[in-house]
Amino acid sequence: MDVWAIDKATILLVDDDDDIREALVEGLELADYKVVAFSRAEEALEHISHEFYGVLVSDIRMPKMGGFDLMKAAFEIDSALPVVLITGHGDVPLAVEAMRAGAYDFKEKPFPVSGLVAVMERALEKRRLTLENRVLREELGNLSGMEERIVGKSPSMEALRNTIMALSGTDADVLILGETGSGKEVVARALHEEGVRKDGPFVALNCGALPADIIESELFGHEKGAFTGASGQRIGKLEHAHGGTVFLDEIESMPMDLQVKLLRVFETRAIERLGSNKSIPLDLRFVAATKEDLEAASNEGRFRKDLFYRLNVITLAIPPLKERVEDIPVLFHYLTRGARARYRKEVPDISREFLSELMQRDWPGNVRELRNVADRFVLGLEGHPKQMPNGSAGAAAKAGALAERVSAYEREIISAELEKNGGKIKPTYEALSVSRKALYEKMKKYGLSKDDGFE
Repeated sequence: MDVWAIDKATILLVDDDDDIREALVEGLELADYKVVAFSRAEEALEHISHEFYGVLVSDIRMPKMGGFDLMKAAFEIDSALPVVLITGHGDVPLAVEAMRAGAYDFKEKPFPVSGLVAVMERALEKRRLTLENRVLREELGNLSGMEERIVGKSPSMEALRNTIMALSGTDADVLILGETGSGKEVVARALHEEGVRKDGPFVALNCGALPADIIESELFGHEKGAFTGASGQRIGKLEHAHGGTVFLDEIESMPMDLQVKLLRVFETRAIERLGSNKSIPLDLRFVAATKEDLEAASNEGRFRKDLFYRLNVITLAIPPLKERVEDIPVLFHYLTRGARARYRKEVPDISREFLSELMQRDWPGNVRELRNVADRFVLGLEGHPKQMPNGSAGAAAKAGALAERVSAYEREIISAELEKNGGKIKPTYEALSVSRKALYEKMKKYGLSKDDGFE
């Protein structure tokens, strides 16, 4: 299912009063909504499914199955379905009961159809978000093997995965080309872990991060007394990687004199520790990575031509994120899932508008930059609408509308319970008989935060 294909909404309307039902149908249809109306609650249940894109609107007091029972039965099919309850016997306790039972909203008869239309707009937006996020989560849940390592649906990523699989069963050395943050080490690990060397070590070296005065010792190791401070024998990274894969990131940063020695290792598959004349044969596969044009660097004398020609046999180019924007929705969900595990926080719903905004960015930092955004999103620092203060309960009560009185009443209940429990979340949501997520959403809605003394 295409994540952008959710575009047809249906309002399921249940009311046993023929006149009211017909009036609501007419008003909603004039607002360009598709409405399916019923006089009996049982009939509406047949239209509800996990994939249903719409809202259930039901009267509370009806013969046989009333609105509360209908809502409960609907939640057994899909607990995230928006349900709006309406009644001619509105009072605050009944409204609070409806909201605590999970209703999206509560309307007291009589009410203008325009008020219900406004509720439908918000409820349908919430439902669309739920369904779109489900589609993306299902796509991630169906990923396995290489698709889970190299995430993306674009043709360029599909081609990259196919090439990796073709190369993974060989011992061929590979040069990976890609911008900063594009995932060069991810590709290198995929080549290793999907290949015949997967049981051997994977040793990653950032050539640009190693100090020039110790890089040779790091790579080749040394014998005792090889230089001042060499108090014992040291096994180098290349020798340690015997039987596995060596990943040389930012190889363009390697000093020129060391490039000569590295070229010899490429050709002979053997090393000599510093301070020794003994040749040590190695069983290695080399995967190098660069963000630069090595041919241009070699022409300018910044990189050895012979090493460039030795590396430039098999190359893998990782497309920058800005050239595969269609991958951003599923990739962002994948990254938020990782952030959820790291920070132990639930992932908020991700709106289409926010994803569209992400798809319009340039992403000079590529996937690494997107991952930072995903972390901030899960932590509540990016991509969320600003919460407006709701004002005091007294001011809301003076407004006179039932919905405002319910909100004020509900805010007072939550605030009082939080204060009673010293700001602790768990005993609060347990006492209110709601989920942790529901409590957080209510606190967010009513502007209750740590700034209020709650933790």
